[in-house]
Amino acid sequence: MPDHPSKPFDRLDYTYKLLVIIALSVTAIVLAQDIIIPFAFAGILSVVMLPVIKRLEDRGVGTALSITLVLFTTVVVLALFIWLIVNQVVGLVDDLPNLQVKFESFIDQMSRTLKRDFGISKAEQKNLVGEIMRSISTYLGGILLSTTNIISTLVQIPIYIFLFLIYRDKFRLFFLSMLKSEELIWKKDVERVIQGYISGLFLVTLIIAALNTIGLLALGIEHAIFFGILSGVLTIIPYVGIIIGATFPIVMALITKDSIWYAVGVVTVFATVQFFEGNFITPRITGSKVSINALAAIIALLIGGKLLGIAGMILAVPGIGLMKILLAHTHRLKSFVILLEDDSSGGKKVPETTADIVVQEIEREGDEEPPTVSQ
Repeated sequence: MPDHPSKPFDRLDYTYKLLVIIALSVTAIVLAQDIIIPFAFAGILSVVMLPVIKRLEDRGVGTALSITLVLFTTVVVLALFIWLIVNQVVGLVDDLPNLQVKFESFIDQMSRTLKRDFGISKAEQKNLVGEIMRSISTYLGGILLSTTNIISTLVQIPIYIFLFLIYRDKFRLFFLSMLKSEELIWKKDVERVIQGYISGLFLVTLIIAALNTIGLLALGIEHAIFFGILSGVLTIIPYVGIIIGATFPIVMALITKDSIWYAVGVVTVFATVQFFEGNFITPRITGSKVSINALAAIIALLIGGKLLGIAGMILAVPGIGLMKILLAHTHRLKSFVILLEDDSSGGKKVPETTADIVVQEIEREGDEEPPTVSQ
């Protein structure tokens, strides 16, 4: 019998279906974000913990016990970290009366300067301060309202991690039953990216916190340890975190020091640390684990923040890194890797996920002659 010709590829129909899937996915993310956020964090942390658990299993420790030990150790380390932060916050709260007096003096001095040099009257200043305070109150109110969700998320994550890891063989068999074994090449790439990125990010956070703390202590900024640790933690939000982390010690320098040069010193410290972090520390530690260019990262941050808030901003970079891997292994969509890849990455490139290899594959496919159809 003659072979039936395959159905020609309809690009318009394919694009339409792809846009529908994207729209439905975005809608589902927005409506089910309380479910998706802990699932996403649990999934990422499960992949990070997997090598340690496998090592324990190889030494004869049972699967459930291995997962329990790793989870317990992680929770203890986080509890010690939170205890350190709480101690610093208690010290900051105890110092609030003194800071309030200094802050009022600073505001009074700024008020006189604004009136003398810029002609802004007391009434205009009062209205401006009122608007700023209303904005801050609204923002803080949103944070307080989300506290319950944060606690709920923190409780759910360890449970999901345990379940993901205990049933990981079922997930593997599920994908094998749906796809060919050679189509699961992306699985190892996903594990490599997540494990490398998260472990590298943890080390980068420690280094940034230490450098900022040393710089603030050298300047004599009050509560330098707290602000240094806070700035390190905020680096998990690319581009935006460093600005937020620098704002608090700058304000502290302005209200507690008698010279503006201390605030300039704080800016210099954070700018210097940020320069070394962006050009030396992060490229050498995380290398090309994610390798996303700045434009793609910023767009991912904006979309993640719009859809899932702060959690979305934290998940944005590893999320787009995983998307890049899946696109690289998708025949019709792998050209998008070219738009996402950062060719200036300091680490070694991995052939399966780089834009250069994708371009070579596309060119190679274009050079191949289309198969003839038997009549």
